[in-house]
Amino acid sequence: MTLEIITDPLLDGLTHGFFTRKGGASSGVFEGLNCGYGSSDQHEIVTINRSRVADLLGIADDQLVGVHQIHSADAVAVNAPMKPVPKADALVTATKGVALSILTADCQPVLFADPKAGVIGAAHAGWKGALHGVLEATVAGMENLGASRTNIVAVIGPSISQANYEVGPEFRETFIASNPSYDRFFLQGHGDRFQFDLPAFGLFQLKQSGIKAASWTHHCTYADPKRFFSYRRSVHEKQADYGRLIAAIRL
Repeated sequence: MTLEIITDPLLDGLTHGFFTRKGGASSGVFEGLNCGYGSSDQHEIVTINRSRVADLLGIADDQLVGVHQIHSADAVAVNAPMKPVPKADALVTATKGVALSILTADCQPVLFADPKAGVIGAAHAGWKGALHGVLEATVAGMENLGASRTNIVAVIGPSISQANYEVGPEFRETFIASNPSYDRFFLQGHGDRFQFDLPAFGLFQLKQSGIKAASWTHHCTYADPKRFFSYRRSVHEKQADYGRLIAAIRL
């Protein structure tokens, strides 16, 4: 089966994509394009999946670079594959031929570019990373490589939508304690529950950083099991594990 890639006009001219689960070699709960070595899927099958992604991006397998994601606000600059893989949640580069990749399964995959400066970035922005500044750290890291905020564009890929992101009062209080205005990203749900708008929060953070433009692809990972893996859906369905989606960009 052919791989399915979601692209965005903001990143036209750059090889990039938010890959769905279609076209992979995995089976069972991982059926499709599971690209996460952190899952309990067979290592060699994940390698096959990642190789298919690299082929489509026009790079060697080892040029598909990622990080050991830990829900931090840390961004690292890379120009070649790294051993050991650093613990961080964002990458930036000005090196041609290196593809920056991020894995997600409800969190926001965010791809960045300053086409004029020839600098790109990729970030894994769950609620914790977004709240603590991983998107701003990515922009700052790109600036360190010669990018200009006023030329940077960013796209948020498939993520869990507000309709499917139910949280408790403590979660909301964490955001309000950081900034009372963040209350606007929550809708009242059933009882003491709330619905959190992660993509809207991500877009707000991106716009606050002063970049040129930002958008969301408007795909919900939870709501479309045929196309996307979802951690929260796997929990609700009492599945043993879940696959990881990959997003990537290269110069």
